Amino acid sequence: MPQIARLARPSQLSETVSKTIEQWIVDGVMAPGVKLPTEKTLSAEFGVSRAVVREAISRLKAEGYVASRQGAGAFVEARPGQASFRLGEAADSASAETTTHVFELRYIVETAAAALAASRRTDADLARMREALLRMRAAVIEGGDGTQADDDFHVAIATATGNPALVRFIRFVGHQFFTSREPTWNAEGHATGRAEAAQAEHERMFEAIAAGDAAAAREAARVHMVEAARRVGIDTDHWDPAPVAPWDEEALP
Repeated sequence: MPQIARLARPSQLSETVSKTIEQWIVDGVMAPGVKLPTEKTLSAEFGVSRAVVREAISRLKAEGYVASRQGAGAFVEARPGQASFRLGEAADSASAETTTHVFELRYIVETAAAALAASRRTDADLARMREALLRMRAAVIEGGDGTQADDDFHVAIATATGNPALVRFIRFVGHQFFTSREPTWNAEGHATGRAEAAQAEHERMFEAIAAGDAAAAREAARVHMVEAARRVGIDTDHWDPAPVAPWDEEALP
């Protein structure tokens, strides 16, 4: 095991420990199949409690880097990090670069999802979207918080694609960066017109999906994602103006 510098006392010690061990694994310092040092050893080397080490190892297990063997300890997985997916830092501590990358990912996925939803939506799907829109409209009128309704609207669009994997992904992304919608729906967002603008964008998306117009739905979603990114200070000038999903045959030449 490499030499470890004693840690200061950051707010998330377990995250610091897990990221350090993760980097060892990624760099090949700890190869697949290698047994992790004991909790006692890691606790002493990092200068943290065993509870912190235990939580760090739990993180590594959840992210597919290590696995426990009954009575033997924790070992580096054969294909570390490939059994799960994560976006990076937690939403409340994400760097500007991480946030930009996630918004670009959302832009690619949600524009394609809107187009697919326009082709596959059912009356029940439209009812779910409409209900979320009404809650957002009420929030605009009352100056309230439409964050959850905003998230529900995007999940309803994903549901309308009929692709459960896409629904799970949109839910995951929405949960990770739920707070990125707050600047739209907080008091400043209402005062500056961000909430009203977002609502108008959502309504254009709904109208295109309800009309079964995949091209218009994609364009409405594109405009919304660009504007949503700009509302939190992200430069979108380098984004592809019209991302096309491989399954969206109508958009292919």
